[in-house]
Amino acid sequence: MSDTTLVWNTEIELPEPSDTEELGAALAAQLRAGDLVVLSGPLGAGKTVLVRGLARGLGVTGPVTSPTFVIAREHRPSPGGAGVPLVHVDAYRLGGPDELDDLDLDTELSEAVVAVEWGEGVAERLAERHVLVRLWRRPDDVRVASVERVEAA
Repeated sequence: MSDTTLVWNTEIELPEPSDTEELGAALAAQLRAGDLVVLSGPLGAGKTVLVRGLARGLGVTGPVTSPTFVIAREHRPSPGGAGVPLVHVDAYRLGGPDELDDLDLDTELSEAVVAVEWGEGVAERLAERHVLVRLWRRPDDVRVASVERVEAA
């Protein structure tokens, strides 16, 4: 992804991890507090790398690593950042929607951008609308993403 223009509802090739991070930064420019980003894709597809780009684009503090074992991690805005916190959630180890509800993310959602890895089929109910990012890896090891806005039915 040589430029930072976000193209909605199309497949975007991401040959290098830096391209995935740039996609995240481009997406961050379109987000505000209250937005939910649901990330879907197999292990190694680039979900955490994309969230690293979201964090950079939002200007939040702290290293972005997979929150698999802590389930959720909050990144506060840095001085000079966009002023929007990022809550990074990994739903992989959650037993279902009830355990996601136990995290009280709907409280955080009004004040932060919430990004949920492994969230498809689980996290959508947190908001009336969300951004769905699907990531996958082709046999030639190039990652591909699609980004779409989804409204609740």
